[in-house]
Amino acid sequence: MSRPVALITGPTAGLGMGFARRYAADGHDLVLVARDVERLERLAAELRDELGVEVEVLPADLAVAADRAKVADRLAAGVRILVNNAGFGTSGEFWTADFATLQAQLDVNVTAVMQLTHAALPPMLAAGAGTVVNVASVAGLLPGRGSTYSASKAWVIAFSEGLANGLDGTGVGVHALCPGFVRTEFHERAGIDMLGTPSFLWLEVADVVRDCLADVAKGRVVIVPGLQYKVLTTAGRVVPRGLVRAATKVVGRGRGRT
Repeated sequence: MSRPVALITGPTAGLGMGFARRYAADGHDLVLVARDVERLERLAAELRDELGVEVEVLPADLAVAADRAKVADRLAAGVRILVNNAGFGTSGEFWTADFATLQAQLDVNVTAVMQLTHAALPPMLAAGAGTVVNVASVAGLLPGRGSTYSASKAWVIAFSEGLANGLDGTGVGVHALCPGFVRTEFHERAGIDMLGTPSFLWLEVADVVRDCLADVAKGRVVIVPGLQYKVLTTAGRVVPRGLVRAATKVVGRGRGRT
């Protein structure tokens, strides 16, 4: 029998790589989607050699419509797992940021998630089994940590919750992973200064992936890894939003990012 296939976007570093390694170790073959062909090929070779899995490399820039369509076509052929991990933030303020960059951010963080999920669901439903993990962020739950990035992640959370309701009883699950600060390349690549961020707020990739898959198995839809972030997001639901924004500006460094 063939092994189940997991398609992961943005696997060349950080959480995407963590998911790729974990699913490969759990016996899944992989389809890896990213822009950087060299890093994709290197990771694919490592996973083939170390874990004996089949790895398909699919170079694509999810900010480009034709590339999104290419990945959607692959998903329409059927996979068991889709991890919509690709996404990016930017530094600076909204009103001074390059609009084309903001649009690309929206295309990757929102449009790609919608289009790829739309392509993946029909074969999953036909098989009566499948999982979609949409990587959102605590930024989508707490106001004040940037503008367009936070808004995009809030969309991912609402999208995932709505789909989860509609898919109840089908054997297909949709989940929104909402991590806080994770030790990855994300902030460095975005040009966001994280000096002075309290150490207790940082999470490790392996811990986030482990907690995510444990909660997926339990059927939880909105997944917040780390006790510190569970406390923060719970408090954020009961404290007035003005106070949450003020706290986020200080602790979460809400300025200087879009």
